[in-house]
Amino acid sequence: MEEVYQTDQEITNQDFTQQLFPRGDYENCVFVNCLFTNADLSASRFTECEFDSCDLSNAKIKQTGFQDVVFRKCKLLGLHFDYCRENLFSVSFYDCQLDYACFFQRSMKKTVFKNCRMQEVDFSETDLSESVITDCDLSLATFDRTRLVKSDLRNSVGFQIDPENNFIEGARFSRESLPGLLVRFKIRID
Repeated sequence: MEEVYQTDQEITNQDFTQQLFPRGDYENCVFVNCLFTNADLSASRFTECEFDSCDLSNAKIKQTGFQDVVFRKCKLLGLHFDYCRENLFSVSFYDCQLDYACFFQRSMKKTVFKNCRMQEVDFSETDLSESVITDCDLSLATFDRTRLVKSDLRNSVGFQIDPENNFIEGARFSRESLPGLLVRFKIRID
């Protein structure tokens, strides 16, 4: 299949579960209300694109390039962002569902996660330095040797972060989230 090059396009109400997604380069494109569930986006490149109200659950994103890509109100269940291209990887998420997503060893400095549900997300060995992770549900998320230096996790809930196993210097937390930092010490906070 020949690769496509699309720029400055709005792609609306497309169902890529019923048709193949055209592999290629997409620059400054907006995808609105599209279905990508289980679609194969592998080896495509998205630069300065926006996905709005799309379902990308379980999409294949092996060697996919995401550079300056914004996801708004999207469902991104089970995505393996750790399989994406490493160079120039830059994404942000607003009002999204990211349950079961994996960001293993991904460099994501200054990434924004705002008002997202991220249950059981894997942030093992991820660099989230200076990221904004606010108003998010991080229930059962994995933080293992994760860099959260100067990150903002205020008003996020459900997380358990071991300060001795993660890098949290200068990170910001709300008072209500303190139990998530102290759980390994098996103390009670009343």
